[in-house]
Amino acid sequence: MQDVSQFLETAQEILVAFAFNLVAAVVIYFVGSWVAKLVRGIVKRLMARREVNVTLVNFASTVVYYGVLAFVVIAALNRLGLQTASFVAVLGAAGLAIGLAFQGSLANFAAGVLMIVFRYFEVGQFIEAGGTMGTVEDIQLFTTRLATPDNRVVYVPNATILSGNITNFSVKETRRVDLVFGVGYEDDVDRAKQILLEEIEQETRILKDPAPTVGLVELADSSVNFAVRPWVRSADYLDVMFDFQANVKKRLDAEGLNIPFPQRDVHIFQNN
Repeated sequence: MQDVSQFLETAQEILVAFAFNLVAAVVIYFVGSWVAKLVRGIVKRLMARREVNVTLVNFASTVVYYGVLAFVVIAALNRLGLQTASFVAVLGAAGLAIGLAFQGSLANFAAGVLMIVFRYFEVGQFIEAGGTMGTVEDIQLFTTRLATPDNRVVYVPNATILSGNITNFSVKETRRVDLVFGVGYEDDVDRAKQILLEEIEQETRILKDPAPTVGLVELADSSVNFAVRPWVRSADYLDVMFDFQANVKKRLDAEGLNIPFPQRDVHIFQNN
């Protein structure tokens, strides 16, 4: 009878201790969950105040939330008397295996984070990167979506973009149009230059500052070439390039100046 009474007393002590630990674990979990949400909100507000990209804000706040929550769960399990060292080791091994399996994706992810943080380009800008030229439609953590000039959609891996040169055509308000016009060797070069300057004056989309330049750049095989370098607003670049070349061609034709095509003299010798 005494043994039964002692067993019941011991069992009661164990149950009371387990109940106390269970309540403590539940309290740790709920308080820790509240702290994790609080930290997530603080991270969101701080990053939003610094005008960080929304995608990166959401991702970083989520990582912080689940990171804090993982520590909370481990603390709660430890309070229940469970051995968490092996649990942590299993999680670490699983994380390593997943990292090795998805190392390409992780490279794209790391590149995406760097691109969002350093802002090499933004949505709506026209860029050339990763062997593709187009307008940026979306910057994601693994890929960047570009719309090409012929309206194709290309998803470029972020690691591919960051591994090469990035040319941003929209970051500057102005661009220089580089053109070359050739006239014949028999034509008056001073008159040709004057015509080019007059056409620049008539094109209202060409900026006065910086001033455009016109100069004889090359005595080529079949023509005397002039380099024309006007500055325009970035949005007017293509329109000015197309229209200006057409106007110069019409003006040179009207003035009687030739735009020569490549020529080659062939001498034939006949042996008797």
